[in-house]
Amino acid sequence: MATLRREIALQAPLSSTWAALRDFGAVHTRVAPGFLTDLKMDNGDRIVTFFNGLVARERVVTIDDGEHRLVYTVIEGRAQHYNAAVQVFPNGDGCSRLVWTVDLLPDALAPAIGGMMDHAAAFMKKALEAG
Repeated sequence: MATLRREIALQAPLSSTWAALRDFGAVHTRVAPGFLTDLKMDNGDRIVTFFNGLVARERVVTIDDGEHRLVYTVIEGRAQHYNAAVQVFPNGDGCSRLVWTVDLLPDALAPAIGGMMDHAAAFMKKALEAG
């Protein structure tokens, strides 16, 4: 199983970063606008459309306010298995650090998913720092 990890240093407080991340149904407007172009909620799942036309159905696994950690899984998409955790940590002087970890199968998808994560990071940084 491939594990991908990205860290994003943010000039934004943990509280506002976490508020945006934990809003599962607004990731397309609060976390990664432009990278995600559409989102529809369906029975608690979010169906997201990416900038390149790919569509995935994602389901929340847990939202942990104490640890500032959200875990979700893709239940319909290209991967046989896709589980992701996004966690926010304080990073001094009112800043925060976002850690995004994805475990997926098959391993052959790792370069494509890693590339999408890298691309998403710039959109996420801009949106989260703008608040």
